[in-house]
Amino acid sequence: MEKLALLGGTPVVKDAPTDHLFGWPIRTQEDEDAALDVIRRNAFSGLDITEKFQEEFAAWQGREYAIAYCNGTMSLTAAMFAIGLGVGDEIICPTKTYWGSVSQAINFGASAVFCNIDENLSMDPKDLERCLSPRTKAIMVVHYFGYPCDMDPIMEFANKHNLYVIEDVSHAHGGMYKGKKVGTFGHIAAMSMMSWKSFAAGEIGMLVTDDRKLYERAMAFGHYERNNDKYITEDTDLRQFAHIALGGVKGRANQVCSALGRVQLKYYDQRCAEIRKAMNYFWDLLEGLPGIRAIRVDESTGSNMAGWYCPHGVFHGEELGGLSVKRFCEALRAEGLDSWDGGNFCLHTHPFFKNFDLFGIGKPSRIAFNDRDVRIDDEKLKPSEAIECFSVPWFKHFEPEWIETYAAAVRKVIENHEQLLADDLDKKQGGRWHGTTNE
Repeated sequence: MEKLALLGGTPVVKDAPTDHLFGWPIRTQEDEDAALDVIRRNAFSGLDITEKFQEEFAAWQGREYAIAYCNGTMSLTAAMFAIGLGVGDEIICPTKTYWGSVSQAINFGASAVFCNIDENLSMDPKDLERCLSPRTKAIMVVHYFGYPCDMDPIMEFANKHNLYVIEDVSHAHGGMYKGKKVGTFGHIAAMSMMSWKSFAAGEIGMLVTDDRKLYERAMAFGHYERNNDKYITEDTDLRQFAHIALGGVKGRANQVCSALGRVQLKYYDQRCAEIRKAMNYFWDLLEGLPGIRAIRVDESTGSNMAGWYCPHGVFHGEELGGLSVKRFCEALRAEGLDSWDGGNFCLHTHPFFKNFDLFGIGKPSRIAFNDRDVRIDDEKLKPSEAIECFSVPWFKHFEPEWIETYAAAVRKVIENHEQLLADDLDKKQGGRWHGTTNE
């Protein structure tokens, strides 16, 4: 047996060029020049660069319209307004995602209904029927950690029940599902492009759709300077409210971010292809080891993981003597990997979705305008709580020797996992440690 670094052994990964291997986004003189142009012209709050970015992004995404926002949460909020999410409505969302996917539903008087995930941490289409009610208005699909959701059954279900589909593409810009780009399946899609997403452009969001009415409603929600006759051309009901943002918020993108986004878009597909080559090689080296499973797609089907944002694996502690995922990650960190357990916590477990009273009416806002208590169904989400995951290195370049070194560190921990069991304070029956960590 080889002594693990956590217990005094020698770490596998030493003196790695981490800035080169993992630094993101890749920034060049072209990015700096684009940002400086905005600064020198004092064009932060203008529209000239943003509108160019929108046009270029819509063409790249393969959708008719695109609108840039100050962040991804605002773009998702605008998507909810666009579809008419309102008082008493319900919106289905996977429970394991970032809170910005669905928390703002309470602003519209709507209820979030949580769906279970499968072992790829992706929305489980088989659980949608359980979530359905006469009040269901929409499904919020999240392509979590870059894994494309199984869109065929999701869209079949939505069409059968006349539901809107919003795609949250914040983790999966440019990803493919069976030969078609994610973000082009639903009625509308929105996404974050914050500074460490796979498509990173500072702090900015984007909404895309092919539906002119949804586009105009989304525009009117948070763009007071574009809620006018130049942009609102078909939805005549909106014209009477011209020049005031209908959400009472200002969602305009900062043009430094738009400028960065235009440059990043030029090289994004090329850079993502190298990331996928590196990440697939890493997981190929670990194929067949007990206790871990890669979260990745079979690219021969026409699907891919885009820029493989925040890559994770699924952990099966029962295959490693009941080892906890927390202890496993602790051992990986000692070997030189920046690995953490959990991903985003399951949203249904947070007090915000149980008790928070936004309106001050003495009733939790999640159910304030519903005729049923959707929180009761949260007990049926235990399968999602039981799925454990851990982060792995997010390689930005195909450097085989270093990728092999990091994979060797994972292999070392797994092959010597018995050393970790005696002092595993987080071990529970079956190796299931229920963390709620790491946004």
